[in-house]
Amino acid sequence: MRIVVTMSGGVDSSVAALILLREGHDVVGLTMTLGDLVGGSDGFAPGAGPDGDAEPDRPADGWADSAARTAEFLGVEHHVVDLSSAFEESVLSYLLTEYASGRTPNPCVVCNRLIKFGHLLDEARKLGAEFLATGHHARIIRDDGGGAPRLAMGRDPSKDQSYFLHRLTGEQLGATLMPVGEFMKDDVRAIARDAGLPAAARESADICFLSGRPLSEFLLKHAPGGVRAGPIEDAEGRVLGEHRGIASYTVGQRGGLGISRPRPTYVIEIVPERNAIIVGDDEDLYCDTLEASELNWPSGAPPARFRARAKIRYASQPVACDVALDGDMMTVRFDEPERAITPGQFIVLYDEDIVLGGGVIDRAIR
Repeated sequence: MRIVVTMSGGVDSSVAALILLREGHDVVGLTMTLGDLVGGSDGFAPGAGPDGDAEPDRPADGWADSAARTAEFLGVEHHVVDLSSAFEESVLSYLLTEYASGRTPNPCVVCNRLIKFGHLLDEARKLGAEFLATGHHARIIRDDGGGAPRLAMGRDPSKDQSYFLHRLTGEQLGATLMPVGEFMKDDVRAIARDAGLPAAARESADICFLSGRPLSEFLLKHAPGGVRAGPIEDAEGRVLGEHRGIASYTVGQRGGLGISRPRPTYVIEIVPERNAIIVGDDEDLYCDTLEASELNWPSGAPPARFRARAKIRYASQPVACDVALDGDMMTVRFDEPERAITPGQFIVLYDEDIVLGGGVIDRAIR
């Protein structure tokens, strides 16, 4: 088959291409760049960041070059596409709107749905590919009986990236391959070393479009009007200090508050209507219920009430919960209270290692 592989020159996408080549497929490399959209960098490679691979100490404008070198090493065709306009219209607009609303966004989830498995999948089809392949640590399970493909956790639990992919559609999953999801990360590195791949020693980078710059710098450049100082208050409404802009804070944050209290202090709520940060004690962060909306079920909607395991952020462990659906709204009650449930983040539901779907957290209920 002709298969397009999103390549950044990092180890995961490079090994994905190698695996498909060894299986006898016609492999084509494809790298996305963002022009000068992010402060002069000319590179944003698909797979970069927590949903793929990139070299953290390498400037972004080198990622396309790294991908080209890997493609040359493998002897495969390589294409570069500038998706700066699409990225700005979808991912950046979402990011800035969410921060201005006092919520904590997850741009990687949105980028996967709209850019990497949206626009890049379209590009792959233009190149005559039957599938788009990526370097994600997740698996796609296909039913021989013709049922909808299902998204599952990667074999390596410490590198699993299914959380970032839960908003993909069944159509997107059906057109995608994730070869490295079947391997432990150490095995991926070993494959790369044994093959002499240029990417063998490269690791993943975080929030790739920031290119290593602080988030506050990015927000000042792209949304200067949304970064305004305001009050830091306790739960009783007493003003304890001044914050530097609500976009610089998230629920559960302890450091960087610049206030004095006799005990450890955490952000427990962000109130965008008043441009205020509410702080309190660690115990104030625990809730047993949340509400979520903008639901997505990649393999079909579940029943109105069911049991599942849930992750409220990428780095958290799945925990047991009861789920109740009401149209495009979902109420989740955890068996044990969860800490720092954060509006704007995504809750992802699992049945064992299968991704059922998820939604955007609207509020925590104490």
